[in-house]
Amino acid sequence: EGTQVSDLVAFGADDVREALSNGRTFDYEETLRMGVGKRLWSNRSQVMLTIVEDTVGMHDFLLTPCSEATFRHFYPEHPVHRGCFGNLAEALAPFGIGPDAIPCAFNVFMNVPVEEDGTLGIVDGISAPGLTVDLRAEIDVIVVVSNCPQINNPVSYTHLTL
Repeated sequence: EGTQVSDLVAFGADDVREALSNGRTFDYEETLRMGVGKRLWSNRSQVMLTIVEDTVGMHDFLLTPCSEATFRHFYPEHPVHRGCFGNLAEALAPFGIGPDAIPCAFNVFMNVPVEEDGTLGIVDGISAPGLTVDLRAEIDVIVVVSNCPQINNPVSYTHLTL
């Protein structure tokens, strides 16, 4: 339906202490914006994923997965739920990956403008029905995706191809 967002995390299949790293990615790709041809790097300076097709061209790699703490902090008047963080933690547990190891997610299709003064915004996504992003694994990885269950700002569900 468009405006969808998903949180994606990746870990090395051979050693789960190797994880997707927004900092390494920003450093090595020399940009905050990820699109076709951009590579997503690990905390060990190894390319994990490459964006091979992207019909949206807007993704966030700054914000952490929403969680119970997020909802208590930003939306205390609304019901608290586990959010993407809880979804990711549950999906990663069978691989021996605990909540403290969950890195900043690659937020597929999330539109987070960075203002001149450094302020971050969360605004309506720019995706539309049928738009996609395709990622190629460059090493053996464990990839987990959470369709964002956020109800208090402009994000919803997504589909992507790995």
